[in-house]
Formats: sequence, structure tokens, C-alpha cells
Amino acid sequence: MNDFPEAEYIETNGIRMAVHQTGKGKPVVLCHGWPEMAYSWRHQINPLVDAGYHVIAPDQRGYATTDRPKAVEAYDIHHLCSDLIGLLDHYGYKDALFVGHDWGAIVVWNLAMLYPDRVAGLIQLSVPFMERGETDWVSFWEAALGQDFYIVHFNRQPGVAAQAFENNTRNFLNNLYRTEQWKDNPKDYGPGMPFIAMAADQNPNGRALLSPIELDIFVKAFETSGFNAPINWYRNFTRNWEITVNASQQIEQSTLMIYGRYDMVPPSTNLASFVPSLEEHTLECGHWIQQEQPEATSKLMLTWLKKHYPA
Repeated sequence: MNDFPEAEYIETNGIRMAVHQTGKGKPVVLCHGWPEMAYSWRHQINPLVDAGYHVIAPDQRGYATTDRPKAVEAYDIHHLCSDLIGLLDHYGYKDALFVGHDWGAIVVWNLAMLYPDRVAGLIQLSVPFMERGETDWVSFWEAALGQDFYIVHFNRQPGVAAQAFENNTRNFLNNLYRTEQWKDNPKDYGPGMPFIAMAADQNPNGRALLSPIELDIFVKAFETSGFNAPINWYRNFTRNWEITVNASQQIEQSTLMIYGRYDMVPPSTNLASFVPSLEEHTLECGHWIQQEQPEATSKLMLTWLKKHYPA
């Protein structure tokens, strides 16, 4: 995508953040997941701009050329949310519509709880609201899914997965996104990494999600950032559970939730009990919703925005 906006750099919450922004109008902030970056939203940017929105897509803390603090706790949910508040302040906005996919969705759910006055509405892809239980999430997943579950592995064997991914960056991304050069070698990545094959198998259309040029962009970004900082987001799951004990469990803003029918992340069966103003849709795709079904995703977003956040 030749017209993907170049990065500009801003200071926010003590870090230097790469931001890709274009268009004029009401702000829409696109928050990527793991292992992604702002470029993951390349298919949605032009439709949003054409509809009259100012699109702001950051490479979030630890990704691509954005700063990568060394401390693990520098990636807790308060830091991640404060980065986005600083982003709004930089561009002079009281609030914005936030869109999140995967880990980006987790951040946006928390942003709406911690800073409700700064969030005008939510569009969430894949990951529903995570209901707070009596046990922290990592311990819950370990009991339910075992030590080989990738999030448990990231926490119980810190650094192992990151090093394996860095040793095999191109092959790792090939596997994950079923690119045109895909080859199946999930064993290359060590314990806990059957997830890689599972995530790749969720693409029911069997087509490459990245062209060779797009794959090169992803590979370059992760060769720059490495994987340790992005995985530190996962290593704060328990800390996040502890430090948000007093956060509201209600999302008052209007919300669009988009699921992939073949996503390994299960849909919520009771999301409306936490998100009263909710609209839900399911697309025929796996986990990488906005890249697998770009036109359908953009259409759902724009239809919902016209009703709840008109340009």
C-alpha cells in the first residue's frame, strides 16, 4: 500500500511514539494487537479518511520504531492507556473513537474503564471484554489449558519465546499469517508454540494474508523491535489484574464488536451484561479480521460509525 501514511514521532507519557495519521474530521484511533503494528490497519485507513475522519494509527509501546523501555512493568495497562491519552493530548482532542484488535482491544476496553470521558465510542475486533474473576488470568489459563498455552509459556519461561521468534522472524510471520512463502514449522519455536499453527489454521479462505512486499514490512518492523518488548504486554496480565481491582466492570460507551467465526478467541456469551449499548457481528474469517476480511470490516465500521459517531 503505497499511500500508507509515513510515521511521525510524538512525545507521550515519557516515550517517543511513531504515529501514522491522515485525514481531517473527528478522530478515530486504531490500536493494533500482537504481533502486529499500525500497518495492520492499512485496508481501513483510506475508507475512514474518505468518510471524513482523522485517522490516527500508532505503533504502540514496544513495537516497530516506537520506544521500548526495558522494565517489564513499563508495559502494564496503566502505561499503555496513558500512552493513548497523551496521544489525544498531542493532537488536541478531548476524546476519540477507539478501535482495537487483539491486544489493542484489551487496551481499549481498559481505556474506556479508566478514562471514560476520553473515549467517545468503541469498535472492537476479536477479543471481547475480559470479565474479572477471582483468580488472575494467567493462573486461570494455566489451570484450564496447561503450561504449553502460549500466554502461560510467555509468563513462566520469560525470554524463551522472544529469542526463538527473533531467531526465526520471517518463518514465524510466514506461519502466523499464511503468507505466500508460508511453510509449517511450528516446532521451530519451542514449547507453547503449537498456538502458531492453530492461529494460522484459522484462515478458512486459505489465501495469503500478506503479499511478499507486505511480509517484508512486517519482518523489518520486528527485526527492529524484537519480540521481548511486545511479549512484555503479556507478562503484565497478572499485574494488570491486580492494579485494576477498583476499575468499573461496565462499558457505558456505544460499542461495535466484530468476531471472526473461526477465531481461536471465543466470542462472549454475556457481553451485553458488561456493555449495555452493544452491536455484535461475526465475519467469515479467523483471528486477523481486518486483514482477512478488509472490505467487510470497513463496511461494518462505517455503517456503525454513521449511526453512533457521524463524521
